[in-house]
Amino acid sequence: MFFDWKGIVRHEFVPRGQMVNKQLYQKVLVRLRDAVCRKRPELWKNQTLMWHHNNALSHMSLLIRSYLAKHQTSVVPHPPYSPDLAPADFFMFPKLKTTLKGRRFQTIEEIQQNAIRELRTITESAFQEAFQQWKKHWERCITSRGDCFEGDST
Repeated sequence: MFFDWKGIVRHEFVPRGQMVNKQLYQKVLVRLRDAVCRKRPELWKNQTLMWHHNNALSHMSLLIRSYLAKHQTSVVPHPPYSPDLAPADFFMFPKLKTTLKGRRFQTIEEIQQNAIRELRTITESAFQEAFQQWKKHWERCITSRGDCFEGDST
């Protein structure tokens, strides 16, 4: 799932039996760049596009870093073990889990269809709020100088 403050830019499901590796991720990034070019032409034209992904091996491989550098793509750093700094972890996945919790599905395709349907109900204002939360999480991390903290009092 790839999204920005306006909403979902692209979604893909990993093919059954396929592991997410650097080669698959590079193919995904090629399709994502095309989607951004179509759906967010202002970012593409102004070259203000910034990517954020976690530190999964497939995301941090030399192949991916070289691909992003070749295409002059800025990447927002992601500290290790920091799900509170990953909007997918604190925003997107919980939204999906809440709406799909307790429901039974007969096929993987049915799961995918319902997930997509639920994702499409998320409003632009919810995405904007998620990015405001992300900003607060980063500020809290910077204020604490990267030290661990628990709770969400700020």
